Amino acid sequence: MENTTYHSKSIEELTFTDDGMFQAVLHNPEICAELVERLLHVKVNHVEYPKLEKQIAPYYSTKGVRLDVYIKDSDKIIDVELQSYPQEALGKRTRYYQSMIDIDSLMKGQDYQELKESYILFICKHDPFKDENGRCYGLPCYTFKNECIENPEVNLNDKSCKVIYNASAYKEAKDPKIQAFLHFISTNEPGKDDFSRRLSQLVEKTKENEIFRRDYAAMNLHDRDIQRAARKEGIAEGIQQGISRGAEDTAINLLKMKLGTVEQIAQASKLPLERILELKKAL
Repeated sequence: MENTTYHSKSIEELTFTDDGMFQAVLHNPEICAELVERLLHVKVNHVEYPKLEKQIAPYYSTKGVRLDVYIKDSDKIIDVELQSYPQEALGKRTRYYQSMIDIDSLMKGQDYQELKESYILFICKHDPFKDENGRCYGLPCYTFKNECIENPEVNLNDKSCKVIYNASAYKEAKDPKIQAFLHFISTNEPGKDDFSRRLSQLVEKTKENEIFRRDYAAMNLHDRDIQRAARKEGIAEGIQQGISRGAEDTAINLLKMKLGTVEQIAQASKLPLERILELKKAL
């Protein structure tokens, strides 16, 4: 059973796969481009400065998304996500991310033909796909594109692709560079691979950065971390069972602990965003 207790790591404990450190290291455009080229096998000819944890919420009432690393090339958009723990409904998550990215990238009045090629790239430490018996498929990489069931040769040509890497199966990767990178993700050991060693060195350098050290304590946590913290306090179970503390108690506790954005707290407490904003103002 997965351990859902949230443990806040010290700076010294952080690795490349930790939330915050991953974004900080990929703040380097050259590193971003090299990672994308290695994992997606596409040439990145130009990178706008990576937007870390980009938030997309087209409408006040819609559920927004917060992307780990959002890169815009001259002719493509790439969202890079890292998952250190098993992720539920990963397929539906990628579907929603894709829709939000398309809405964000196509300005009002533009034609559909102006949509850029898009990639959603997930790097997972654990295999996200299992068969009906709960056995992992064990592939190091899963690539998904829309295809015609009646005739696979028919191409929808929507220019979207979802690539999901499973670091736990690094031994099965045929490409030596990908195998070395997935080994680093899985074990935190860079080995002899030059790119992995540079990533490891950047992690250590980042730990010494005073701005990063100052910001780390206040860094927002992702949705699952919020849920973990709520479970640790015995709050989430209380909501589900209709006992103990109410939904507003959950929101107030999370607001006081400064765990996450108001959108994330609304999701964790099952309250409308408007009510979370009212509670925050009252505090």
